[in-house]
Amino acid sequence: MTQNELRDFLNEKAELYNRPDFIESDPIQIPHLFTQKEDIEIAGFLAATIAWGNRKMIINSAHKIIDRMGNSPYDFVMSHRESDLDKLDDFVHRTFNASDLKTFLKGLRHIYQNHGGMEAVFEQHQSEHSMQPAISAFKKIFFEIDHQERTHKHISDPLNNSAAKRINMYLRWMARKDNKGVDLGIWKNIPMHKLSCPLDVHSGNVARKLGLLSRKQNDAKALLELDTALRLLDPNDPVKYDFALFGLGVFEKF
Repeated sequence: MTQNELRDFLNEKAELYNRPDFIESDPIQIPHLFTQKEDIEIAGFLAATIAWGNRKMIINSAHKIIDRMGNSPYDFVMSHRESDLDKLDDFVHRTFNASDLKTFLKGLRHIYQNHGGMEAVFEQHQSEHSMQPAISAFKKIFFEIDHQERTHKHISDPLNNSAAKRINMYLRWMARKDNKGVDLGIWKNIPMHKLSCPLDVHSGNVARKLGLLSRKQNDAKALLELDTALRLLDPNDPVKYDFALFGLGVFEKF
């Protein structure tokens, strides 16, 4: 396949999957429940945090979190008392348990109270070409609160060679200006060309079959390789191809 043929093929697949009915089967439906910016940010962050494994299970678990927060994520984060967190005691999603969730809610409050909110942290720490340094900085700031060491693993650090799939997906949701109504695009000061493709087993395998990726591990080095290839295909909106790679892998078993 030539470069132009590959671009045409992936544009066609991105067009096929980047449409509103994608929302019904994807965790992105969770932030779509809300209209207030902070509610969208928090709901999206929590849904993205637990987005590994069976998609139906992810969505069910995310709904349980939102329900226990009284369907008002920002209000709960900012005004909860310690006793309010008791209603989270039975929550578990794979290795993310109630203790982790309580820490995450306290970390979010710290971000909003002391650092100007989610968007401000990522905006302030973005580099000229990438959001990966901002993800690393966000993790440090998020865990300035008292926390158990075990909870650290639930936010990846690209500077430790992680592909940081879930938080890159979250950034796509928040910052990509999507004229199809899937990605929410509520963050205005993070350019789309800096966003990175959420690299996982499905997107990685498809990318390798298409010659977009040669590295075998799905790590930060592979992410840089994939980003570089996708930015050649569309310098302004490279992560639209996440829809193509994901759709080809999950729905078409490419």
